[in-house]
Amino acid sequence: MIDGYFVVDAHVHAPRLPTLKPAWLQWAHDFAGSYPWRSVYSADGSVIPSAMDELMESEGVDRVLLFCEYSPRATGIQSIEDNLPLVEHNPARFRLVANVNPYVHHPPAAEVARQLDLGAVALKIHPVHGAFSPADKELYPVYALCAERGVPVILHSGTSSFPGSRTSFGNPELMSDVVEDFPSVQFVFAHGGRGWWYDVAAFLALARENVWLDLAGLPPKKLPEYYQRFDLARLAGKFIFGTDWPGVPSVAANVRTLIGLGLPEDVLTGVLSGNAVKLMPGLA
Repeated sequence: MIDGYFVVDAHVHAPRLPTLKPAWLQWAHDFAGSYPWRSVYSADGSVIPSAMDELMESEGVDRVLLFCEYSPRATGIQSIEDNLPLVEHNPARFRLVANVNPYVHHPPAAEVARQLDLGAVALKIHPVHGAFSPADKELYPVYALCAERGVPVILHSGTSSFPGSRTSFGNPELMSDVVEDFPSVQFVFAHGGRGWWYDVAAFLALARENVWLDLAGLPPKKLPEYYQRFDLARLAGKFIFGTDWPGVPSVAANVRTLIGLGLPEDVLTGVLSGNAVKLMPGLA
């Protein structure tokens, strides 16, 4: 806990470093600053489960959603299997999130089913790093599977600076039909429309019960600026806390900045954990 609040970091990357492109390592270096994320890695670039667990404990993070990512054109391969040792070490704190790329996996729904069977509690798709539309009909069987399994879908929503990215696929508007076609699937727009789509993402979150915004990569102190056209307390009812670890100076500092925004208590507890638990009850 952090200052008495149960905290879920719903957006964490802890891949094996040798599987990544140099741009990922540069991104982590630039955005983490002096944050000791490298301390959880062994000399061969593998995560040391006990060290990662201790770091999250020291930060006060109660639950961690571990992302994998199959984006060979942008960041490299972050295999879901590489996250299994963390879950095995502390299944109470760490949970898996699946990932699929239709250019890597075919048929994509079969791969999603395989990863869900490994214990994943959500699916992440990264259309910007994979250079595909999240509304492509090839993904409809994936969304249907998630509806059947009661699994939320997290998708990158906004810009990315990684070479090989295709920013146009980060437009939240691309999902306008999908969220209507799959009303029982909860869609989480990671990064909340970062860049020039904050308004689009916010409008969708307020208009659709099954749309949420995660705060990964967004400095909490800037949220009133990013969403200045909206009642922040009302919009925050659809926020889910996440950091994009390791690209964050401090998880606890981000939480405390959120606390300082003056949100109503019930809204704040929802942002820090309650909304994530609502979508993924097993996190409680």
